[in-house]
Amino acid sequence: MTRSGARRGLFVAPFDALADPRVVGDLAASAEAAGWEGLFVWDHLQYGDRVQEIADVWACCAAVALRTERLLFGPMVTPLARRRPQVLARQAASLAVMSQGRFVLGLGLGDDWVGEFSKYGDEVDPRTRGRMLDEGLEVLTALLSGRPVDHDGEHYVARGARHLPAPRVPIWLGGRFGNGVPLRRAARHDGYFVIGLDDPSGVAKVRTGLGEQGPRPGFDVVVDLRPDQDPAPWLDSGATWVLTRVGPFDLDLARVRELVEAGP
Repeated sequence: MTRSGARRGLFVAPFDALADPRVVGDLAASAEAAGWEGLFVWDHLQYGDRVQEIADVWACCAAVALRTERLLFGPMVTPLARRRPQVLARQAASLAVMSQGRFVLGLGLGDDWVGEFSKYGDEVDPRTRGRMLDEGLEVLTALLSGRPVDHDGEHYVARGARHLPAPRVPIWLGGRFGNGVPLRRAARHDGYFVIGLDDPSGVAKVRTGLGEQGPRPGFDVVVDLRPDQDPAPWLDSGATWVLTRVGPFDLDLARVRELVEAGP
């Protein structure tokens, strides 16, 4: 996609000064008024010693849905391995209905670098979480499409998870740059959120990795940058979304509001 077709958004850590869904909702309303096109919320249970408070991502998404009319939003990303796909399908469908189709579901493997899985009894091994992610995606996508699912001896009734008629829920997969498995996984869905991409030239490698012809029409390649980074080279390199990172540390609400209200 050319630079003219790319979109700008915010990548917000709901930590400490922002650890209140009402505050995130306020920021979303300001972001929409300032011309941002998306606001995506981090999903964590903890984030090291420098972060003391963290808001729930689903409450934040509900606040964004109710405070905005055009903004795309969603978790970026939620580790599917620690969630029940039939419950997540209901949450995603509800948010899609609430927002009239503006909800994007960001999914990924997650990371245990601060014990976010091990301390809560969740699966630690990344390979096992990868298998759980693939299995969960199979169930989740079927439920969101309205199909009944038989999985591991359990019968999930689609109407129990999907609010009919529900808008389609795009799915973006997150993964670290250079890792082929999440890239191939993302290629089967609607977008790839590239983590750890330090140079805009890597965008072309990501697009090539999606196939000889590059990503199919409508597929999103998403990157996030610090507020002091120039988005232009990334947009020119073929990113379809460039997100400005808000957080994670030493968040000052007044400065965050200034950044948001300044627009993209």
